[in-house]
Amino acid sequence: MARRRLPLKRIREALRLHQDCNMSLRKTANALSISRPALTEYLKKCAMHKLTYENIKNLSDEKLLELFFSEKATDPRMIVLEKLFPYIAKELGRVGMTRALLWEEYIAEYRDGYQYSQFCYHLQQWLDVQELSMRIEHKAGDKLYVDFAGKKIQLVNAKTGEITSVEVFVATLGASKRIYAEAVLSQKKHDFIAATQNTLEYIGGVPQAIVPDCLKSAVTKGDRYEPDINPEYQDFASHYNTTILPARPYKPQDKSLVEGSVKIVYNRVYAPLRNRVFNSLEELNYAIREQLELLNNRTMKTYQRSRSELFNEIEKNTLQELPIERYTPRSFKRLKVKPNYHVYLSEDRCNYSVPHQYRGKQVELRYTFKTLEIYSNNERIALHKRSSNEYSTIRSHMPASHVFYEEWSDITFLGKAEKLGVNIYQAIKIVLKRNVHPEQNYKVCAGILKLAKEYGPPRLDKACRRAILLDSVSVKRIRNILANKAEELYEDNKSRQHSILEDHSNIRGPQYYQ
Repeated sequence: MARRRLPLKRIREALRLHQDCNMSLRKTANALSISRPALTEYLKKCAMHKLTYENIKNLSDEKLLELFFSEKATDPRMIVLEKLFPYIAKELGRVGMTRALLWEEYIAEYRDGYQYSQFCYHLQQWLDVQELSMRIEHKAGDKLYVDFAGKKIQLVNAKTGEITSVEVFVATLGASKRIYAEAVLSQKKHDFIAATQNTLEYIGGVPQAIVPDCLKSAVTKGDRYEPDINPEYQDFASHYNTTILPARPYKPQDKSLVEGSVKIVYNRVYAPLRNRVFNSLEELNYAIREQLELLNNRTMKTYQRSRSELFNEIEKNTLQELPIERYTPRSFKRLKVKPNYHVYLSEDRCNYSVPHQYRGKQVELRYTFKTLEIYSNNERIALHKRSSNEYSTIRSHMPASHVFYEEWSDITFLGKAEKLGVNIYQAIKIVLKRNVHPEQNYKVCAGILKLAKEYGPPRLDKACRRAILLDSVSVKRIRNILANKAEELYEDNKSRQHSILEDHSNIRGPQYYQ
């Protein structure tokens, strides 16, 4: 089994500790957290290439890789194989392609070529030198890597001169390395989801998985094995029939491809736009899109093809088709159903009904700008239009004892009351204007009108007038007035009080105060 490749910084540190500090192999291995055999192997290779700490400490990583893994290309087989490396690296990105299959094709054409183990060894060395150690893991149509750039771009308000810093979203396809970038106002979930959606439309398809960083817009709780995906982002993924595979916390290698793309965006997008002033997000994104086209059509030295060419050759046809409809952002909430079989959505200040048998149970609300769906155990139990009223009640949700008759409405009750008397009409009107559940209002109206059968419309009309003057319109109050025959009491008291006040000897009269 091949040993793990030693990182370049450890190669430098191994030479410094062992050569300059005269540290033993054991202590050096312990200091670098590697095995002694692995350290010995790399020190021998350094000696073979005459590499010392002094002559490599200031070398670039690319140059050090070249020196460390350089082979004398005098073998004709190596000369042939090196010419094939770009083609092999590209083919490894195709679905189902493996090194073994590529070696079989190679050895079939070059009978005197390297055997499989040497073929793989030299290929890996070449990939290392090209800084492509993870490229062979990216299969066409498999993953889209997304992240935000660390550096922001500024917008300048044309009228006030106010400066606003905006985020830049970056996405990269694994196999073809095609890059997408877009400026957004924030890293919040609505901007993040919209940018991801725009990416899918830009590439014209959907990969099998999307790999975000562990930002809150994508992951509510990070975990190496079972991260909790933000429900809005998961809903977005379900709409596009793809999977969210967040990068593991503190594992930058999981998203190294997009981090490399961010650096490319700095060089090929930020730099060309550095001296331009942008007054709007639309203007900035138009300029970014222009630079993206140049970037994706630029030939990559490794593959001798551009990202767009590579995308069209190996990845375009492996992507899933986009759904017919764009994703509509939805919000999610878990609430407990109240005893009156409604749930209260604070954003609307409205109570929405659910079937009465779900009273007291936890339900999930999924809502867009226009509609609200209510789910229990992943089964939809109610659908409402978003409302600005205090209550949105569906008749079928009510228990039998609460169901309104079809004729029960404001117009119906007012029409019946108008036929019985002016004061009855005014009392019903007052009840219907109350800011309570419609069912409660209708029950009060029905109760008042029912009193007409028992006491007659004339008496009820007078009782309603007295209740209105007392500012106490209710079934109980009006029934008490009628039961006590008090509907005439107000007029009698008023007349009696007036006469007593006029004739009383202790009344001083207005002249007293003159």
